[in-house]
Amino acid sequence: MFASTPLHSHPEPWLRRGRAGLTHLVLSLVVAVLAAGLVFGLWYPYPYSEISGGRELFLLVVVVDVVIGPLITLVVFDTAKSRQVIRRDLLVVVVLQLAALGYGMWTVYWARPVHLVFEYSRFTVVHAVEVPAGLLPKVPAGLRALPVWGPTTLSLRPFRDSSEQTEATIAALGGLALGARPDLWQSYAAARQEVLKAAKPVAQLKQRFVGHASEIDRLVASTGHQPDTLVYLPMTGRKSFWTVFLDPVSAEVLAFMPLDSF
Repeated sequence: MFASTPLHSHPEPWLRRGRAGLTHLVLSLVVAVLAAGLVFGLWYPYPYSEISGGRELFLLVVVVDVVIGPLITLVVFDTAKSRQVIRRDLLVVVVLQLAALGYGMWTVYWARPVHLVFEYSRFTVVHAVEVPAGLLPKVPAGLRALPVWGPTTLSLRPFRDSSEQTEATIAALGGLALGARPDLWQSYAAARQEVLKAAKPVAQLKQRFVGHASEIDRLVASTGHQPDTLVYLPMTGRKSFWTVFLDPVSAEVLAFMPLDSF
């Protein structure tokens, strides 16, 4: 009898279905906003949200999760079912949605940046997934292996001898980046002089990229320094090359710019 009745004569079930889907969408968006605060506030603070691809990865996970959950609710919510069956169906949808979101967030977590490492002549962003588990016991005392609350700044110690350098170079050619090796890590302060020795004046950068000179000046001014007073080094990210601006005395990292200065 219900199936033979024209749909337009019973609009209420479809209104209820639409209301259920909309409610699910709103709740999904609230969860997405909370997840975004965790990802971009702690795991991928700027500029790592761009350097490490965190924004694209998170949006892929959340958009799929936010869209699919409410759509499934729109399909399964049927007033012809008993309340018990509706609740069961919605519970299954929510559990599956949260499981998918949890897996996605776990993926984002393990792909997070953990260190900005000075590699003798440049900076490299190191991600948790890139650090071999077998080398974690070799993390020097006082350094955090895989920090959760945003990346820290480290440097690489000098090679002990030519044999160690050769071995590290061969490993790097095989895919194990120098910056991802805890056995080579040391504090950033320990390499301050080496950082400043490798860095170049910002004035030189502006000469190389004349079209970006005014942009560079604005970025330097935003740090509270006068133009041409800082120094810079190139940086390798997951997807692109950037430039790091440093204090010429302390070597403190002051700003980043999406400019390939290699």
